[in-house]
Amino acid sequence: MTLPAGWTARRPTLDDVPAILAVVHAADTFAIGHPDFDAEDVTASLTAPFFDPARDSWLAVDPDDTVVGWATVDNPTGVGREFLEVYVDPIRGAALRAPLLARQLDRVAERAAERGLPALTVRCAVFAPERDWERDLRAAGFTLAKRYVRMCRTLADLPAEPPPPPGVTVRQVCPDDDADLREFHRIHDIAFGDTPDHEPLSYERWRARIGDLTAWDEWFVAEVDGVPAGALQSSDQALDQQSGWVKSLSVLPAYRRRGVGAALLRRAFARYAEKGRAAAGLGVDLTNPTTPLSLYLSVGLRETHWTDMYELSVPAAGV
Repeated sequence: MTLPAGWTARRPTLDDVPAILAVVHAADTFAIGHPDFDAEDVTASLTAPFFDPARDSWLAVDPDDTVVGWATVDNPTGVGREFLEVYVDPIRGAALRAPLLARQLDRVAERAAERGLPALTVRCAVFAPERDWERDLRAAGFTLAKRYVRMCRTLADLPAEPPPPPGVTVRQVCPDDDADLREFHRIHDIAFGDTPDHEPLSYERWRARIGDLTAWDEWFVAEVDGVPAGALQSSDQALDQQSGWVKSLSVLPAYRRRGVGAALLRRAFARYAEKGRAAAGLGVDLTNPTTPLSLYLSVGLRETHWTDMYELSVPAAGV
């Protein structure tokens, strides 16, 4: 597929970060009501492992040399499925999504061949207002794989943190203790092992991805009778909305339905409130077999919007 007459496509560089960010902010505001990306996120995407901006990404440029679209592929582990994002200015760039998607699917086919795979599964997200994007994906052969729900609660009326259930204690993770971080990683890996999309990541690669800029005081470990049983990882992805964000909540199977998850969430909410955050939020995969939705409702979280994930198997180039 080709771009409209007079439009061009080129590869991005780090000099394009401000222009890309403007497009992403416009797309996010249309999709979810507010920007959900910052300049550091764009830079991280363009410099991510297993990503080459000279091969894995495109910019769409209008006749006035203004960037109005950005297509990129994300695979932070270098294994498993690929994730495609196609951001466009919702006013001027709506017609660009289909041709940018076609270019990215061609690149996924090449990436599959480079990895010696017969095919690669690729996923794209669709937010509620993005009905045209949904039609583009279906026309390209994508089918609905699952739905994620984003949930939030205000912290203005946060009740006092109740004591945890008998035998349960919650503490901060110890970032300077390698053994404690390894235990945190182990809990996460085991707890998510029974979810359909879990892709195991070694401790070394997990630790490298975290880096040293984490707000460790928002990471917690729960113990039951002194035995590590649960872990909560926070993220700064919602700071622009003055919100704390639970990136993952993990409870080992033997300790579920014992109040461990609720105790971790309440401790995280209290910490966010201490820091002056206005709200707390998280995302939940509705296909998660642990059915955590009732837990999240019990601690005051409510659905704010949803995201559908569409999926396509792309044969390797030459297959």
